Amino acid sequence: MANLLPLLTLISLLFLLPHHTLAFSPDTPTGRRILVLVDDLAIRSSHALYFKSLTSRNYDLELRLADDPKLALQRYGQYLYDGLILFCPTVERFGGAIIKEAVLDFVDSGRDLVLAADEDASDLIREIATECGVDFDEDPAALVIDHASYAVSSTEGDHTLIASDDFIQSDVILGSKAIEAPVLFQGVGHSLNPANNLVLKVLSASPSAYSANPKFTLSNAPVLTGSAISLVSVVQARNNARILISGSLKIFSDRFEKSGNEQFLTELSKWIFHERGHLKAVNVKHHKVGEVDEPSIYRITDDLEYSVEIYEWSGTSWEPYVADDVQIQFYMMSPYVLKTLSTDQKGLYYTSFKVPDVYGVFKFKVEYQRLGYTSLSLSKQIPVRPFRHNEYERFITTAYPYYGACFSMVS
Repeated sequence: MANLLPLLTLISLLFLLPHHTLAFSPDTPTGRRILVLVDDLAIRSSHALYFKSLTSRNYDLELRLADDPKLALQRYGQYLYDGLILFCPTVERFGGAIIKEAVLDFVDSGRDLVLAADEDASDLIREIATECGVDFDEDPAALVIDHASYAVSSTEGDHTLIASDDFIQSDVILGSKAIEAPVLFQGVGHSLNPANNLVLKVLSASPSAYSANPKFTLSNAPVLTGSAISLVSVVQARNNARILISGSLKIFSDRFEKSGNEQFLTELSKWIFHERGHLKAVNVKHHKVGEVDEPSIYRITDDLEYSVEIYEWSGTSWEPYVADDVQIQFYMMSPYVLKTLSTDQKGLYYTSFKVPDVYGVFKFKVEYQRLGYTSLSLSKQIPVRPFRHNEYERFITTAYPYYGACFSMVS
C-alpha cells in the first residue's frame, strides 16, 4: 500500500491540471481558453453578441466575477488561460490570487488582454491601462463629447454618444472589408504615452470632440481635444502579446443596433487573439553555393546562400506569407551585408552574397517588424576565418609592383 502512494499522488496531480494541453502555441494559435472577469454576471446577456462571436470561433470562455475569492491565473506555475478579458471597470480589487502585477505578468508571458473602462473606472483599471501605455482623462467624471459627430442620445443636449469612423488604416488589424457603418461610443477618452511607440490608436475621435464633465459648463480649456483623443487603442508588445484598451464597456454591448460596432469588434478580436497577422519562420538555412550542408565556419570571400520560410496564420491553417520587404543582415557590430530577400511566392525567401573580406564572429539577422504583424527576430551566429597560409594565390595581383621592384634590383 505504501508503494502505491507516490503513484496515487501523481495521478491526482494530473487530474488537477486539465487545462494545460489547451495552452496557446505559436505553431498552432487555436483552441484557446479565455477568462472573462465582470462586475455583474448580467453582462452575459447584455453583451451576448460579442461573446457569441468568440465562442463561434471555438474560444472557450470562462465568465467569473472579478472579486471571486477563488480566482487564479496560474496553478503550479502554469497559466490556466491564454487570454484575459477585463469587463469589470469598477473593481477596486481582484479576488483570489489576481493582483495588478499578476495581470501585467500575464501579458509579459506572451498572453493577450482586453480591457474595457468607463466613466466609473477604478484606480486599479486605470493603473493597468497606464502600464500598457494609455492614460485616461484625469477627471473621473469626464466623457468624450462631440457636438458635431454625435448620435441620438436619450438625454436631450447630451452629446456623449458619439459616432466615429476614424479607423486605423490597416487591413491586418481590421480586416480587408471596410467597416460598413460608424462605431457608436460612449465613455472615457484616453491619450497615448508618447514614450511608448508600441501603442496605436485604432479608433479616434473627430476633430470637434473634447473630453469634459457633461454635467458642468466648461470653465477651462479641456486637456484632451480633437483627434488626439483615442477611443480604442491596441498594443503589440515586444514579445508579441496583444492588448486592446477601450474607454467604453458599452461599445461591446448589444444596445447599438445598425452601427458598425459588431463588425469592428469582431474583426479587432481576430487580430487581438492572433487569428490574423501572426507570422512564423521555419527552416532557416545557410550554406556555401553548390553545397547543401551547413558549415561550422566560413572563409572570407566565400559565396553563400541563405533561405527561410515564412508563413501567416489564416485562422484555420498556415498560409505562405508574401512580401517584398524581408531583409537579411550579415552583422558584426554593424551590418556588413544588407540584402532584400527574394521570394517564390510560396513562403520561401532566399538570397546569396559574398562573405565580406573581414574575419570575426558574424550573425545572420532577420528583424522583421511591420504594422499589425507579429515581429520576427532571427539570429544565427557563425565565425568567419581568414585565408590559411596555403590558400592564397601564388601571385597576388596587387603585389605586382613589388615583384617588379625586386626583379629590377636583381638586374
